[in-house]
Amino acid sequence: MKALIIGAAGFVGNYLTDHLQKDCKWSVVTTKLPRETIEKENIETYDLDILDKEAITSLLDKERPDFIFHLAAQSSVALSWKDPALTVDINIKGSVNVLDAIRGIADYNPRILLIGSGEEYGAILPDETPIKENTLLRPGNIYAATKACQNMIGSIYAKAYQMDIMMVRAFNHIGPNQAPLFVVADFCKQVAEIEKGMNEPVLYVGNLSAKRDFTDVRDVVRAYSAIIQKGQRGETYNVGSGRSIEIKELLGHILALSTVDIKILVDEKKLRPVDVPDIEADTEKLRKETGWEAKIPLLETLKETLEYWRG
Repeated sequence: MKALIIGAAGFVGNYLTDHLQKDCKWSVVTTKLPRETIEKENIETYDLDILDKEAITSLLDKERPDFIFHLAAQSSVALSWKDPALTVDINIKGSVNVLDAIRGIADYNPRILLIGSGEEYGAILPDETPIKENTLLRPGNIYAATKACQNMIGSIYAKAYQMDIMMVRAFNHIGPNQAPLFVVADFCKQVAEIEKGMNEPVLYVGNLSAKRDFTDVRDVVRAYSAIIQKGQRGETYNVGSGRSIEIKELLGHILALSTVDIKILVDEKKLRPVDVPDIEADTEKLRKETGWEAKIPLLETLKETLEYWRG
């Protein structure tokens, strides 16, 4: 079997490439932007801009992968507020280009996984937690709105053109090597730099009262491969731990691993214009249809992430 990972240079792409090669024993083709690097053995890597439909078509016609994981995205909520037009271009126009390129190739019907986000659900009502896949979407930020649109387009294409498209709403995933744009990596990086004496013993935070569902990225990529093999055409699957935790508690676990005393201060720049109080996934559909279960405990992931930044 051959898998193509579009946008493989990022945090998740790195782990997904390793999983597909080592655990699934598939051949893997990856794409990246010219400024990015992918240092993996035994894979073919191409530079690809998903806003260039002709380039996508050329690559797909040459490689004809059995499975396509569409990871390429502008995935930072904070950046989506600063540059909404860029977020729309990449997350919506780019996804349509990928699907239209596939559709335009004769006698070719791969299985496709579109990666979305738990952020799509937006302002969840108290009786809607944990969140099921059929919960009303109320996206509360630009990134979430673009991912909700991608999901709708994927569902339409699956029904209208009989394309084997599955969609994922992935909740917060964390682990070593994640960019400090995201909360756990940000906290761990700050702690590691304070421990090394690089910064004063003050850790700057945003909203600590929000509750989020965190899953180790290695469990997440296992879910992706399970869905692309066993998922149903046109269906959406939540991927998460099934338990939300307050950011304040999460920070407490990280501070407990620290070797120094640290003061906490709120940084206004880290606060979002709109923030959803509680996001927790219902993963029954995923578990029932694929047999997937999260395996790596949260505290183990936090420890490994902090050790990464210490290194």
